[in-house]
Amino acid sequence: MQNAQPDHFSMLLFDGFSNLCLANAVEPLRAANSLSRRTLYRWNFLSLGDAPVQSSSGLPVHAEPLSAQSRGAYLFVMPSYGHTALATPAAMRRLRSAANRFSTLAGLDTGAWLLAHAGLLDGYRATCHWDLLDALAEAYPDVAVTEDRFVIDRNRASCGGATTTLDLMLELIERRHGAALGLEVAALFMYGERDPRVDPMQLIPAQRSVRAAAALMRRHVEDPWSIDDIADGVGLGRRTLELACRTHAGLSPAQIYRAIRLADARRRLEQTRESVAEISLRAGYHDATAMTRAFKAHYGITPSAVRAQRMTKG
Repeated sequence: MQNAQPDHFSMLLFDGFSNLCLANAVEPLRAANSLSRRTLYRWNFLSLGDAPVQSSSGLPVHAEPLSAQSRGAYLFVMPSYGHTALATPAAMRRLRSAANRFSTLAGLDTGAWLLAHAGLLDGYRATCHWDLLDALAEAYPDVAVTEDRFVIDRNRASCGGATTTLDLMLELIERRHGAALGLEVAALFMYGERDPRVDPMQLIPAQRSVRAAAALMRRHVEDPWSIDDIADGVGLGRRTLELACRTHAGLSPAQIYRAIRLADARRRLEQTRESVAEISLRAGYHDATAMTRAFKAHYGITPSAVRAQRMTKG
């Protein structure tokens, strides 16, 4: 291991990529090099064009064009926003070609969608951003879609979003260079730590409970669970969950659930061509009129107006 060549990781960036996703992919590699005092990893930034790639928040990155000479241990596919528009025939051909030159392909955030569209996840287990899990499973039935935070299946890897990228990177470091280094890197970023000044009987349990409940709610948008079932799913009684939500978020579980469902509806209005009636069903409303009332009360605008704004913007 001492004389092993560094692993080369390439980050394939698309316009609108997430800064957080990129940082969570690269910084653990940098930390592993620093903590081990050896160059265990090298990395570079790639794109499908010649111009600088710009993140969703406007950060430009000067990337090399992906070419026939591009190769390495991992190719991380990092589109984040606007993934469907990026799935052009030319882009898919280049991804399929790159699959022959990189040992492992990894889809970060919405990257699994592009890999699936290119046919590169057929027969593999994979995950994606949780907003897209159901759509990914419907569109690509040959992919075994799972709700895990990250998945490593042979020479494919994927994770569910920007923050889960760190989970994936820590796992890759541990598998390659041992648990001790993986734990050192995690500790450097205070991964899994809590503020020692916080009373462990107050904020932290409430925060964890609410986050766990919200995650369960997001997994069950189309066929909403009862609040009693949500509470049971996170190992709490209803009254305990109500208190945790009020303490941490200032909202009831029902209000949090409604906001999650309406956010999913708005995303579909802005990003898909689905009808308002279909979106209502996918958001757990069997009556489009009821969804419209709830949507307007929450956002101050009707679903049809949101759709009209999207059409105006082109």
